[in-house]
Amino acid sequence: MIDPVTARYTEAFFNLAKKNGVLDAVARDVDGFAKELASPAVAAFLFDARVATAVRRSKLDPVLSGMQEMTRDFVSLLFDKNRSEVLRDLPAAFRRRMLEEEGATEGVVESERALDAAALSELATSLGAKLGKRVQLTNKITPGLVGGVRVIVDNKLIDYSVRGRLDGLRKRLEQAELPSASV
Repeated sequence: MIDPVTARYTEAFFNLAKKNGVLDAVARDVDGFAKELASPAVAAFLFDARVATAVRRSKLDPVLSGMQEMTRDFVSLLFDKNRSEVLRDLPAAFRRRMLEEEGATEGVVESERALDAAALSELATSLGAKLGKRVQLTNKITPGLVGGVRVIVDNKLIDYSVRGRLDGLRKRLEQAELPSASV
């Protein structure tokens, strides 16, 4: 889940980069940030409120030096506005926005065992037809899942597991109106 503040900043950053014709360069910069943030030590330091903002900024200078000017300005703005936390989810939010621009989305298929590429592709095609966009799926192994799959795409959960179907049946039975008894 992307928090609303990160979503708003990402949307503004994306639109400005697109308007100025530097979207590809900014996307590469954001990917570079994602690689930096993958290190737990870097992430811990960058988001540690006990470390002075000036110190955190100075540690980012070598990373930012090779990036597009708009990216450098954006990161500076985040620190100026005390919103450096936006950097934590910026790569995921920016990727989601890029996919949206291409008419695509991504999702996760949970299953008890690994699904082959053909099954993932078939499921992605089926979901894409329902959602009206191209769907990219990744498989996540969930050992406790009993039969079937669960798909999470566009903030929707589609539960085709045995437990999900039984839960759905139970809810429908609980909500069903019983016929009145005639005496």
